[in-house]
Amino acid sequence: MTKSQYFVSVGGRSVLGNQQEASYEWVIEATPEEADYLRGLLSLMQEKEEEAFPGYVFPWPDTEDDSVNVLYEEALQKVYKEIYQLGTRETRGYLSQYGIVRHQGLSGSY
Repeated sequence: MTKSQYFVSVGGRSVLGNQQEASYEWVIEATPEEADYLRGLLSLMQEKEEEAFPGYVFPWPDTEDDSVNVLYEEALQKVYKEIYQLGTRETRGYLSQYGIVRHQGLSGSY
């Protein structure tokens, strides 16, 4: 299947085919199915962020701070791994350069 350019905003939770529709951080080249998969990962990330929110607002005394955010961090890492895999050369370079993902290893360091 033919790949097209898509414009991704992690903060905006969007994967758009038109550069002018909204602001974006990353450019990827993907099939429509790959773009839909990334949209699903962004939705999952949003869900995990919302699930973690009560733990920050109403923390339990016996809950470690790191454990509150674990599922969100895992979802975020999956998003960036997929962006790296589908990303243009420039996108991959930025992700590696700024330590968002390490080249080849794809392990996040946020």
